[in-house]
Amino acid sequence: MAELAYRPAIGLARTLFKAWDLKIDCKGSENIPRSGGAVLVSNHISYLDFIFDGLAALPQKRLVRFMAKESVFRHKVSGPLMRNMKHIPVDRKNGEAAYAHALDSLRSGEIVGVFPEATISQSFTLKSFKSGAARMAQEAGVPLIPMALWGTQRLWTKGHPKNFKRSHIPITIRVGEAIEASRDKYAGAITRQVRERVQELLEAAQRAYPVRPKDPNDTWWMPAHLGGTAPTPEEVKAAEAR
Repeated sequence: MAELAYRPAIGLARTLFKAWDLKIDCKGSENIPRSGGAVLVSNHISYLDFIFDGLAALPQKRLVRFMAKESVFRHKVSGPLMRNMKHIPVDRKNGEAAYAHALDSLRSGEIVGVFPEATISQSFTLKSFKSGAARMAQEAGVPLIPMALWGTQRLWTKGHPKNFKRSHIPITIRVGEAIEASRDKYAGAITRQVRERVQELLEAAQRAYPVRPKDPNDTWWMPAHLGGTAPTPEEVKAAEAR
């Protein structure tokens, strides 16, 4: 079936990236299978993460179907686009339909993109992972592909204004080797293994990142444990409990 919406959207994204003069460093795309189903598992630090995760799959000529909040599909502009690109709506009050939709996509040979943290990490560190990605991979009989992004939070993230200027921001993407989702393992154990691998990839992306904050007012995008002024996970949790 022709991808009447997805491929033009890719072209638009590439045009915007060029206009913003983003410096994209992507390594490991060869770990994404050229055919067959897979669950792509990524950290989540920006509203634009799904675009960069999808970008990593293009060298393998794959299109990723992302699981996204159902409200995005109700929007008059984004809704038709999301449906035509065959992304998967998630109603958090009734997740069974989204889970079944994702399984169908995986069994038909699609790559499904999942953010197992469920929400953007405002500390820019890894939150705990939900086990849904591992359970889907087990049930569909497909591998999990871990990946990590760094730098996307500088474009647009929760609690900070958008930065869509020509600001030459580096974006680092690292994709890891496939992880088998054996049915004889507990989904929780597989989830821990995937999270550990995503953490390793995130640290590799951070080490490879070519710039540091330029002054004390530019430290907001660095996590506290790396010397930045982003809130700690504990501070985020306390703020959410108020």
